[in-house]
Amino acid sequence: MPNGIRVATFDCYGTLVDWEGGLGAFLYDKALRSRADPLVPGRELRERWEEIQFGLIQGEYLPYRKVIAESVRLLCEERGWPYDGADDGKAIVRAIRSWQPFPDTRPALERARAAGLRLVIVSNTDRDIIEHTLRQLEVPFDDVQVAEDVRAYKPAGEVFTRALERIGEPPESVLHIAFGFKYDIGPAAQAGMRTAW
Repeated sequence: MPNGIRVATFDCYGTLVDWEGGLGAFLYDKALRSRADPLVPGRELRERWEEIQFGLIQGEYLPYRKVIAESVRLLCEERGWPYDGADDGKAIVRAIRSWQPFPDTRPALERARAAGLRLVIVSNTDRDIIEHTLRQLEVPFDDVQVAEDVRAYKPAGEVFTRALERIGEPPESVLHIAFGFKYDIGPAAQAGMRTAW
């Protein structure tokens, strides 16, 4: 392989899948249903939700479905919107399962596979959530590691240490590709992996 890279690891949501559009639409719809005044753009809601979520994953491990539900609950509390734990918590999980890959994701993954690279996902999610996403991607992966497997979330270093153990290749032969700098790029580089942002 060029430059000695044998494995390409990917963050999933935001890198392969349009989580910003999906989450922004979900939160904007929640604002509409809550009769929010003033009504703010989905982008602004998504950015605040992500700040809340990032704080939650720094603490003790919780399954991702609980993290995202709690993030929505806290955002609703901040905004003065009603929150139904049973409905809203399940709704965000259902929404994630339907988010679509970016238009260039499949062709890029197919080219990487054709070039002989092993493909691996390293994602901050639960296994049952990502299983739906894998069906949307339609390209086989050699391995998929989720936060549930490690009981930790990126940017924790053990996520990348465990991924490298599973891959079984020297870190310098692994390229980690991600859109989330604070979640992925720093800790992957510290683990010795090459990175692309």
